[in-house]
Amino acid sequence: MSSPVKITRVKPKTERCYVCGPENPGGLHVPFFRDGDHGCRALYTARTEHAGWPGILHGGITFALMDEGLGWAVHFQGLNGVTARAETRFRQPIPVGAKLVIRAWTIERRRQLMTARSEIRLDGEEQTLFAELDATMFLLEAETS
Repeated sequence: MSSPVKITRVKPKTERCYVCGPENPGGLHVPFFRDGDHGCRALYTARTEHAGWPGILHGGITFALMDEGLGWAVHFQGLNGVTARAETRFRQPIPVGAKLVIRAWTIERRRQLMTARSEIRLDGEEQTLFAELDATMFLLEAETS
């Protein structure tokens, strides 16, 4: 006999979020902004303290930035969600000091699941693609109190 599924509710406040939270002293402090009806964007400059190999942004930070974008793309549509599945492709190392644009957008919703995509590109004319993420987001209910 299977256990009943517990409905997870999230608190919509994110002040302590590792990526975007302004009140997290160890966080990245990256604000995301709406970009069109289904997406968002943010700017981040790769910092030495976030490197893995010397001079190269840690892959976990790269993933965290794209994953955060997914959450904001969902949030800007009045929804809340967490990543259920993610397929990431790191195309080339991101050098420390690189000015980056993180973009994310939703593609399709089916009940409590939403497909979405995120990318990190060099900010500027050339827009080199450094990493991309295709994901399925699981939509959650928000707490009301």
